[in-house]
Amino acid sequence: MTRNAAAAGAQLRKSIGLFQAVMYGTGLILGAGIYVLIGDVAGIAGNATWISFALAAAIAAFTGLSYAELSSMFPKSAAEYVFVKNAFGSNLFAFVAGWLIIFVAIVSAAAVAIGFAGYFASFVPQADRLLAAVALVAVLSAVNFIGIRESTWTNAVFAIIEVAGLATIIGAGLFLGSPGSTDYYEMPPSVTSLPVAFGAIVGAAGLIFFAYFGFENLANIAEETKNARRTIPVALVVSIAVTTVIYILVAVSAVALVGWEALSQSDAPLAFAAEKAFGRVGVIMLASIGLFATTNTVLMLLVAGSRIIFGMAADRALPFSLSTIHPKTRTPARAVIAAMVLTAAVVAVSSGRIDAVARVAVFGIFMVYTLVNLSLIWLRYKKPDLERPFRTPGTIGRFPILAGLGLATSLWMLTQFDWMTAAAGVAAAGSAVLFYRPKR
Repeated sequence: MTRNAAAAGAQLRKSIGLFQAVMYGTGLILGAGIYVLIGDVAGIAGNATWISFALAAAIAAFTGLSYAELSSMFPKSAAEYVFVKNAFGSNLFAFVAGWLIIFVAIVSAAAVAIGFAGYFASFVPQADRLLAAVALVAVLSAVNFIGIRESTWTNAVFAIIEVAGLATIIGAGLFLGSPGSTDYYEMPPSVTSLPVAFGAIVGAAGLIFFAYFGFENLANIAEETKNARRTIPVALVVSIAVTTVIYILVAVSAVALVGWEALSQSDAPLAFAAEKAFGRVGVIMLASIGLFATTNTVLMLLVAGSRIIFGMAADRALPFSLSTIHPKTRTPARAVIAAMVLTAAVVAVSSGRIDAVARVAVFGIFMVYTLVNLSLIWLRYKKPDLERPFRTPGTIGRFPILAGLGLATSLWMLTQFDWMTAAAGVAAAGSAVLFYRPKR
């Protein structure tokens, strides 16, 4: 890809090593999802919640491995755009994929920023929530502008704090709960047969899958990663594996502390479990971790969103001026500003309510997952001899079995949304056509 002539000689700084990449993926996955969703999952799967977490991890791994192989082949910003373009040779399809992933990153960043404002208000009740959310976006955009090294190390510190907080819940469950007397296969009374149990486990896995979102954004920092063809695939696999272990241990510990019934009836299930173990201090601890988790997620989404904009602009799919690289910080300066403005605008117009748009963004990410898995499958046939430093295991002839499963599960997840969300998601994808300009 060419770079804006205004930044002639400047390139994105390659300063991300394996540790920072793993923490980037881990920090993105360990967002706010588990703090809320574990209660809903417990109401469906009971003490067998941990099985649903394991199944959701397997589903995430199917698509995660597709990202790993494609990233080893095409270590570029705007990863999904690049994958689809190289697979199908269609600028339009590639633009739709890139458009969707920008939409997902911006809306998700805005939604989580609003979530941050909620946690912030628990400490500063008089704070204006919308102002707090916009201020967070501005401050983190400044960090994003200063440098990728500063962004990834900030993320690493925050991710370690998140892991430490969840480790406290795990320790409390193992030492203060009743793990020895807990039946980890017990399910709600409504589960009366093996087929019903299977359906409950699968249904709960579909719900908790949202707690695994974020791994895909690792692919978009490839141009700033050392030895990206190896580092990004390894970081994808390791971050999904690490978060899976943490999630399963949290699920086991939470039901050992309070039982699945109490967990399912709480609006803040992990805070409830922490209060049971540590009293009011536990609630304050979880709220504090929520601040770090939401801040970290917004930062990483702003980083990813700006790199997607930059990569598409560098290929002239978006205005070329957005591909400018700052000669001193060596960050995509105008793309960073664009991501900030778009995110702040979504926060401002949301009036603090972004649930419906966030659901559309989730639908959009499954459309992107579908395209990514299709890209890998097609490239196995179209370009079988292309160098693949990382290859997804398991094939029948040239057909990648796990990518096929990733495609199937992504399509299945698309069927789990209500028709209004699905229609809005398709409209969001279709709107890309209005902004698409064929390259001359």
